[in-house]
Amino acid sequence: QVQLVESGGGLVQPGGSLRLSCAASGRILSINVMGWYRQAPGKQRDLVATITSRGSIKYADSVTDRFTIARDNAKKTVYLQMNSLKPEDTAVYYCNADLISMYRGPIETYWGQGTQVTVSS
Repeated sequence: QVQLVESGGGLVQPGGSLRLSCAASGRILSINVMGWYRQAPGKQRDLVATITSRGSIKYADSVTDRFTIARDNAKKTVYLQMNSLKPEDTAVYYCNADLISMYRGPIETYWGQGTQVTVSS
């Protein structure tokens, strides 16, 4: 089965940095879009950043100039470098991928298990 495995979450002080990683595995034919979403308690899950297979990138207004998304197609991995972290960045961060696998015909969306990012002094 397709899996998205995340790592890199944790507790940091305001102004600190974290780097999240997400590796896709399984019988994957192609990955069109990979990205990161986050969900704080009591709020909806919102887009943080996405990157397409061609390298097109989108950022949420709240993270632009602080976060950087990157992708290694050979490793089927997406990264999120988070700098100048603020308390309001505290959330569960979820990896997302729109991909075509050998298990199902059409493109499907997959989610990672989520990793907690807490920014607090």
